[in-house]
Amino acid sequence: MESSALLFDQLKAADPFFLLAGPNVIESEEHIFRMAKQIKAIASKVGLPLVFKSSFDKANRTSSKSFRGPGMVEGLKILEKVKLAYDIPILTDVHKTILCEAVGRVADIIQIPAFLCRQVMVNSAEKIRLAGNPNVMVCERGTMFGYIGWWSVASGGLGELIPCIARTAVAVGVDGIFMEVQ
Repeated sequence: MESSALLFDQLKAADPFFLLAGPNVIESEEHIFRMAKQIKAIASKVGLPLVFKSSFDKANRTSSKSFRGPGMVEGLKILEKVKLAYDIPILTDVHKTILCEAVGRVADIIQIPAFLCRQVMVNSAEKIRLAGNPNVMVCERGTMFGYIGWWSVASGGLGELIPCIARTAVAVGVDGIFMEVQ
């Protein structure tokens, strides 16, 4: 918990902002290592604090036939190897509260996926604080454009708008940028 609190304080103090970035899902160990190396190099070059993000299980796939990831046990092993090899903090998501303890042994930040957060965020953040964790970050997931509007920008063929939206967010003073990259 101490290291997570220290990371939280470092991210809050980041100037101009911090970066949470990585592939949406762990496709393979080789892919994750390649991505972590490239993303860390870019973040280091431009002087941004980095938290590497990837998911071991994307339970919220549209199709039941879509690849979900390697699962918790194998996925956490891969993420821990990345954490140690590249000396970077790790963010991954959970879909059930019962996973939090095991995931928290590896991840520095636990994400609650957007589809589980469609409620009043002040109440969600308060629930986490009441459970004993004062270090809560809330990520804008599209209310500026409407959830469907943001999703269509990110995955529906309007990717050319992402750099403009990211620059706009930085210009208005966001604390960090969350990017899923392939």
